[in-house]
Formats: sequence, C-alpha cells, structure tokens
Amino acid sequence: LQINRIFKDGIGLGGIFHTAIQVYGNEEWSFGYCENGSGVFSCPPAKNPMYTFRESIVLGKTSCSPRTVNQIARELSREWPGASYELLSRNCNHFCNEFCDKLGVPKLPGSFLLFDDLFSDTLHTCSCLMMVAESKRSF
Repeated sequence: LQINRIFKDGIGLGGIFHTAIQVYGNEEWSFGYCENGSGVFSCPPAKNPMYTFRESIVLGKTSCSPRTVNQIARELSREWPGASYELLSRNCNHFCNEFCDKLGVPKLPGSFLLFDDLFSDTLHTCSCLMMVAESKRSF
C-alpha cells in the first residue's frame, strides 16, 4: 500500500497494517472477520496468503511454555468470534495486543496503532515477534 510507504517509511507516523504474533517459530496467530466460529487463525510465519509479508519485529521474550502458548491461543479463540470483528475497535492489532498481554511481553509499537487510535474512541494496546503484512487487495 502506498499509504504505508508515505506514513510509516516516509514520515514515521505509522500506517495500516495486518499484524500477527509468532511464538517459538512454529506458526503465527492473528484475528479476522468471519460470519461463524472463531476469528482467530494461525498459519506458517510470514505465509498468510491474504497479505504480503513486510517485516518482523522482536517484541520480547515470554516465560510461557509452548503448551501454555497453545492453551492461551485456544482460550482467545473462544473469546474472539469472527463476527465480533470491528475495523477500528476490535481488529488484528487489538487481538495481538491481548495475546501479548497474556504472554507477558511488550505491546505493539504505537506506530502500528496510529490509525486505530486516530479513529477510535478507545485506546487498546499490547504484543513476542510481531509479523507485519500489507494487504494484497487494491484499495
């Protein structure tokens, strides 16, 4: 997206990004809209077919075991139904923040939440290794 090159790369303000959290290198977890079931999904790191991988940012280390990470992901799957997705107030960034909070690692860098914060009344924050991608769709 050209807007990301201008806002994040050009003037350092942020952009509109899809984010996911990768823990232990096996898969990344994120959240998106679907009519039925959980909006939480996983895929191999940097291989989400709907987005073009942009960068990875190390957010910190978790003391959670792989088993605990999987348990947290299962719990979040129940708490984040796909139909609850809201573009500005309950999106992949908010999911990643909550996942990171449960993992005990630092939050997403503020530049990735710029547009959420500008257009939403609520400020949500939180995030191990963050996977950043840009949509393959043209806007």
